Amino acid sequence: MAREFSRLDRVAEQIQKELAQLIQRELKDPRLGMVTVNSVKVSKDLSYADVYVTVLNLKDVEDGDASKASLKVLESAAGFLRSELGRAIKLRVMPQLRFHYDASVSNAQRLGALIQKARAKDGGAPDTKDDSLN
Repeated sequence: MAREFSRLDRVAEQIQKELAQLIQRELKDPRLGMVTVNSVKVSKDLSYADVYVTVLNLKDVEDGDASKASLKVLESAAGFLRSELGRAIKLRVMPQLRFHYDASVSNAQRLGALIQKARAKDGGAPDTKDDSLN
């Protein structure tokens, strides 16, 4: 039997969905790149929501600089975003928003490049499957 979602999971999912739409439609800061809201983790007492985002670099700026600039924009707009979330989601207490850069996507790209480099160094050997496992 599948475990039901807890209330915190449902609140986090709803905040993620609404926040992604608000960032895309309402924030018009030119320093803000294309922001993806990867996940939201809400504290048990609903006092904080940790929002994990990735930033697609739009200009010829270092990835680290683009993510820092985008995080600054999001942190400065946190009050506005929180008030808009309060209108969209009916909760007694709307959590404070804390934004964090999620480096998992960039780490995955870096590891993928390393794997490609290692394969090329080994002579580009194709994947071999062991038929004895079937």
